[in-house]
Amino acid sequence: MVTGKGEILPVGTVYLIIDKSDYELNVYDDKGWFATYPVVFGNNSLDDKKMEGDRCTPEGNFHIISKKIHNKWDRFIALDYPTKESYEKFRERKLRGQIPANARIGGGVGIHGTWPNDDYIIDRYKNWTNGCISMKNNDVEDLYSYLPVGTSVTIRQ
Repeated sequence: MVTGKGEILPVGTVYLIIDKSDYELNVYDDKGWFATYPVVFGNNSLDDKKMEGDRCTPEGNFHIISKKIHNKWDRFIALDYPTKESYEKFRERKLRGQIPANARIGGGVGIHGTWPNDDYIIDRYKNWTNGCISMKNNDVEDLYSYLPVGTSVTIRQ
């Protein structure tokens, strides 16, 4: 769909697939692929989030639960982490002794921009967040403009 401003917008239902190994956030709509944005993550290992403080980006299926303008990172698109699936993985890892018994699951994961004038860290694939997905500020503003709350987001290795 083209708006009166000449912008092209996705058609119908939108969903995101974030590939950690490719450092890409892909947008799909009813017609198929719509856009790809470069992104970075938390820990350089690109492992699945195991517990609060590990700086890893969680993997699984999520939904966007809110969007807000952010004073540090331009825009913040919040995900519903932890989900029921996240809690189950967390519980299993505790039972297997992979994480400490007193560990907490964490939260506050989302998609956001960078510090002002720091977009270059995206071009350099420099993972820097505490587990969020970071995009260039212009890209996160673009995504924010058309992405509705409730959008499905899959994060995978």
